[in-house]
Amino acid sequence: MQELMVYAGTSECYEKCNEIIDKFIDIKVSAAQVYRVTNCYGKESAKFVNAERTLEPVKKSEVLYAEVDGSMIQTTQGWKEVKVGRIFTSGSCIDPNGKASWIRHSQYSAQLGGCAEFENLMENILENYGNLAKRLVFINDGAVWIKNWIEDAYPTAVSILDYYHACEHLHQFTEAHFKDKLVGQKWAAKQKELLLNSEVGKVIKHIIKLKSQTSEAEKLIQYYQSNIGRMDYSAYKKIGAGIIGSGAIESAHRTVVQKRMKLSGQRWTNEGAQNLLNLRVIKMNEQWSKIIQLTKTNFKIAA
Repeated sequence: MQELMVYAGTSECYEKCNEIIDKFIDIKVSAAQVYRVTNCYGKESAKFVNAERTLEPVKKSEVLYAEVDGSMIQTTQGWKEVKVGRIFTSGSCIDPNGKASWIRHSQYSAQLGGCAEFENLMENILENYGNLAKRLVFINDGAVWIKNWIEDAYPTAVSILDYYHACEHLHQFTEAHFKDKLVGQKWAAKQKELLLNSEVGKVIKHIIKLKSQTSEAEKLIQYYQSNIGRMDYSAYKKIGAGIIGSGAIESAHRTVVQKRMKLSGQRWTNEGAQNLLNLRVIKMNEQWSKIIQLTKTNFKIAA
């Protein structure tokens, strides 16, 4: 019964869990009771969440992709960022015909807190996969803290600036500079082709040549210059599964965090949010057997 309450509380807002349980097994429990049990298990699961590798060892023919990003949730202390990590092998996203496909297996992590705390969490997880050097591939947006962390902790790894974020910044400049939208779209299309061919230097020259008076021009040039070492897309497409975008981590935010923790009217305490994040990660990492094992502990007082 406790496992059922925790599973329901991990999957749906507490106010609806008692209705679901009543419909399924004709037993009435209060929303408050579901919350207490779920929160208790979430706190206990902090002892083992992501304590071990959940994926198969990385084969010599594979690379290990690591993506991290943050998104905001409403807390009792205002909006706070949840940092999420997703790790998967190139072999997990290639179908039998050798084409890219959906990712079959991933290891997730989620932390409500500062950068240093999350970096330590990710490093502990990645350590379980061994020293992969250039077979460890990071794909992320241009967040400075992510870029600096990778450079400091994994100097031999491959660090990729998400191609689609690079294009998004390009489009923002294009919209600000070109009065004729069609001309702007054609110009941007050519620059995107150059980016794919690892010719970001030419793109920067083309932006400068426009002599734009917009603030977006200077921002875009600085953005590309600071990330130029992470924009060799023609080479990256030949690595592993050829992924150059961070869509996997954006999807992870929707499934791990937003689907459960950004529902209408929700506001979390820091502790309550982290406890539920622990359970969401365990569920996504296909380790629910650990929660079943926890049910053997006497939590009657907490319930």
